Amino acid sequence: MPEEGTSGKEPYRAVQAGPEFTELRHTYRSFAFPLTVAFVTWYLLYVLLSNYAGGLMGTKVLGNINVALVLGVAQFVTTFLIAWWYARHAATRLDPRAEAIKSRLEGDA
Repeated sequence: MPEEGTSGKEPYRAVQAGPEFTELRHTYRSFAFPLTVAFVTWYLLYVLLSNYAGGLMGTKVLGNINVALVLGVAQFVTTFLIAWWYARHAATRLDPRAEAIKSRLEGDA
């Protein structure tokens, strides 16, 4: 068994420094970061509107349903859509690349 700090970590460091891992990380980040920023912005907009635009949020849309309720439900819908979209993205673009890297690492072991 290699001692800590010796060649046991080298294959992982080599993969991490390689172009495939860099591309995998870029693919993940270019999807996750903008979507996270967009969702947090959308959520904060809802909170700010709830606090500072009570008149707008209280506007009736249909019967007793107001803008606040519609936007609140839209928060849940957005959350599920993002989860579905990410799962699809991961299954098609991230997982195959990660599996290829893993297979190569396990094959080299």
